[in-house]
Amino acid sequence: MAFGLNDYLNEQFNIEPKDIRTYSPLTLAYIGDAIFDVVIRSILVNKGNTAVNKLHQRASSVVKAHTQAAMATALMDSFTDEEADWYRRGRNSKPHTKAKNATTMDYLEATGFEAVMGYLYLTGNMDRICELINCGIKRLELDILE
Repeated sequence: MAFGLNDYLNEQFNIEPKDIRTYSPLTLAYIGDAIFDVVIRSILVNKGNTAVNKLHQRASSVVKAHTQAAMATALMDSFTDEEADWYRRGRNSKPHTKAKNATTMDYLEATGFEAVMGYLYLTGNMDRICELINCGIKRLELDILE
């Protein structure tokens, strides 16, 4: 098993790791949304100093339900069986919040995508997160890598 950021944080704060198979897909989506946001913001910031409002606009265009749903669709054939299972569980979950600025279907598909990101993060698989996001960016022809 890889030693990732989550393992580091658990060690720093003396938290005993949990079996993520017991977590709800919405819990995985909660952390997965944050990780996806950090990866996208990191890509943008690491490309060079840019005005913060420009960074925010570019990040917001990617880290939103519509784009996450499109990314999930674009990556569906790349998901492992386990990733596809977490995606389905996330998509089929019953969120307690309503979609803002997104269709219900986009919101549910984005929740599935976020659940996959959360699953990979909590299992220490940042390599796979980056592989999937990179592939999704290319398949959707998003301009954040340029």
